[in-house]
Amino acid sequence: MIEDLSWFGIRWGEGPDKGGPCAPYSQSACAGYYETALRTLAESGRIFPCTCSRQDVMRSVLAPNWGDEEPVYPGTCHPRSAQPFRWAEVLALRGRRVQWRFRVPEGETVTFMDGFHGPQANRAGVEFGDFVVWRHDWIPSYQLAVVVDDARMSISEVVRGADLLTSTARQILLYRALGLRIPAFYHCPLVLDDSGVRLAKRHDSLSLRALRKKGLRPEGIREDWLSPSSNDRIRALPLGPH
Repeated sequence: MIEDLSWFGIRWGEGPDKGGPCAPYSQSACAGYYETALRTLAESGRIFPCTCSRQDVMRSVLAPNWGDEEPVYPGTCHPRSAQPFRWAEVLALRGRRVQWRFRVPEGETVTFMDGFHGPQANRAGVEFGDFVVWRHDWIPSYQLAVVVDDARMSISEVVRGADLLTSTARQILLYRALGLRIPAFYHCPLVLDDSGVRLAKRHDSLSLRALRKKGLRPEGIREDWLSPSSNDRIRALPLGPH
C-alpha cells in the first residue's frame, strides 16, 4: 500500500517507512500500549469478559436490531453491575475463548460534529451495543487500537472514509473512559462505481496496482477520480489549516 500510494502521488512526512517522532508506527510494535489501555478499562470496571462469538450474536433471537457491523449485542454475558477486574484476573483468562467487551452507557446518545456530514448522534444500546475491545486471541480490536494510536501520536484530526462514520461513537466512549482528548473527525465520501457501489475487492474493483499495470498514469487517475465534477462522487471541502 505504501508503494502504491507513493506512486499515486500521496506524500507523507512520517510513518513506518520514514520514521518520525511518534514511532513506532507499526501496530505490531505497540502491544504494550494496547495492554496498558486494556488494563485501565478492566480496573475501572468499563469492560467485561464475554464468551459469545460473532456467530452467536448474529444468531441470537434477542438481537433483532442490526448495527453497522452486526446485530446489537443482546447482553448475554453483560453483568448487572460494573465489576472492576484486577490485571491478574484478566491475564488468567488469556488463552481461553474469552473476549472483552466495553460496557456502553445504555440509552446515552453520543454526539459529535463531523467535518463533512455535520452533527451526528448515536444512541448506545439501540444503534450499537457492548462492543469488543479485545479478542480471544489476545489482539486488540480495531476500535481500541485506533484510539490508542491516535492519542499516542497526538492526532488532532482523524480523516477517513464514510464507511467508518458509525464507528466514531464507540471510539468517543473509549476516549472518555481512558481520559484521552477526543480529536476532530472528518469522514470523506467513498469512491463509487457507476452503479453507486463503493470500490472493493469483493466487487472485482481495480486496485491502484492493477491500474498501474494497465499502463495508466497517476495524473490521469487523479483527474478522473478526484475532480469535483466526477458525478459528485467526491466533494472537495477544505479540511482546515492542515
